[in-house]
Formats: sequence, C-alpha cells, structure tokens
Amino acid sequence: MTDAAPAIAVRGLGCRFGEIRAVEDVSFEVSPGELFGLVGPDGAGKTTLLRMLAGVLRPDGGDAQLYGVSVVRDPEGVKHEIAYMPQRFGLYTDLTVMENLDFYADLYGVPQAERRARLERLFHFSNLAPFGDRLAGALSGGMKQKLALSCALIHLPKILLLDEPTFGVDPISRRDLWLIVHEMVEEGVTAVVSTAYLDEAERFDRVALLHGGRVLALDTPARLQRGLSGEVLVIEVEAPRAARDLLVDHPKVRRVTLFGDKLHVTVASVASDGPAIERVLRDAGLSVHRAHKAEASLEDVFIERLAG
Repeated sequence: MTDAAPAIAVRGLGCRFGEIRAVEDVSFEVSPGELFGLVGPDGAGKTTLLRMLAGVLRPDGGDAQLYGVSVVRDPEGVKHEIAYMPQRFGLYTDLTVMENLDFYADLYGVPQAERRARLERLFHFSNLAPFGDRLAGALSGGMKQKLALSCALIHLPKILLLDEPTFGVDPISRRDLWLIVHEMVEEGVTAVVSTAYLDEAERFDRVALLHGGRVLALDTPARLQRGLSGEVLVIEVEAPRAARDLLVDHPKVRRVTLFGDKLHVTVASVASDGPAIERVLRDAGLSVHRAHKAEASLEDVFIERLAG
C-alpha cells in the first residue's frame, strides 16, 4: 500500500438476495496501480462484489468509492473510469473481431483519431491481429476471452474489474491473459480480479480470501503463507484417502488435507513430528513414497482460516 489516496475504498459493503446474504460487511482498500485479488470458491460473493463495484448492482449496506465516486450515490459516474468484464462478456458472435472492437470503441466514445494507435496496442497484447476478419463466434474460448478483455480496455480505463477471466481457458491463453493484465498494471491501471484458482492468487499484490460473503483474510500472498500456524508436511502415499482418514485424529496432526494424490499435513514441526506420522502410515501397511517439508500454499492458508 502507498500513501496515496486509495483508488478503491470499500466500507461495510453488503448485498442480500432474499434470505441469502451474498456479501456481508466487506471492507478493504485498493491502491492506485495495485493488482488486487478476490479469491474464493463458487458462492463466496466474488461476482456480487464486483457487480457492486461496477455500479450495476446496488448495495443494501455500506458503500464503495472508486477514485472518490460513490457506487451508492452515483453508480453511473463510476462507470466512466472502469472496465468491467463479467464472466459472460457481451461479445457479438455474428460480428468479426474488428467489428466487435469498433462497436465497443463507439460505445465508449473513443475518438476516431485515437483508435488506430489503441487497436495496435491491444493487438500487440492479445495477438489477435491475424484474426481481425474472423467471426467472434468462431474463436476458441481463450481467444474470446482475449477479445473480451481488449474490448473492455479500448477506452483506457483507470480501473479494471475482471470476474474470473481465466475460467475454462486453456493454459496458453491463460498465460496470455495474465500478461495483458500485468502490463496494464505496470502502466498504472488498478486491477481487481476474482478467481477460484488459489494457485493464481500468488500473482496478486494482495488478496482477500472470501467465503460465504465475508473476508476471511486480507494481505499479501507471502505474508498469508508465512502466517500459517505450524509447518506443512507433504506426503505421497499409497491410498491417500485411506491415509487421510488414518491421520485425521492423530494427536500430532493439526490438519490433513487431500491435494490430488498427495496429503498436506500441518504439524507443529516437520522435523520432530514427521517420522512418527510416517511410521503410523507404514504400520497400517501403506507405502510412503515420499515425505518432505513444503512452503504453505494459499490453499493451506484458506483451509486454516476456514477451520478457524
């Protein structure tokens, strides 16, 4: 965080749908030029929060200001300085790549004299230039996302709000999307990006871990990882589900979580507790292929905060 006034200031923001409290009493600030992540599973409140910040959904509690403009008092005023890319961005599948870009340039009032330079810049980021005459509906999922992001950026926004932009995107396109976002942030754009992929969270300057519409934790990824209580023992073992069930009530185990075919076991000390835990598994007839200490992941942090 810098000493400058925040680009985004969220104070007690809340939203209810009937009996469901989608977002409850959320507060945070985002500095100018910061890449800020909203991280959590489906239903955590990420989309609702971004829709409120974009001025398209009215909060029923609290407020947020984007460069001093209130989403409660002036939701239309918020929209002038932002680019909001929802999960299903409104591309026109029967228009070409260029026609979509021209349409959004018209929509945002981009002067004709400035369009060529902006399009060249966006094509440099997105590598979409060779596909300018292709219908948007004929693009791959990753290319559609890059086109949607280019359309959102055509008016040079100060704030970028992206709702799970890499969901369902192939690894190469995911990398390209992140390159575009990082380049925009390096040029001073403030970005708030939601994701359910905890491995992506390490890309952010700071993250808010969300669950059930509330903020579980908010800090840099590194500080959150360092703040995990205890140490993480990663165990590659035969029958990992059976191994997890065996360890869940072990007195030296604080938490045990299945990560694919590996176990993440949180203990006070890997050096002192690890051998005893391995012995329990071997005594039960399970082959331990490998066991080693590892840095806590954000998934480990999220699970600890959720349990706490």
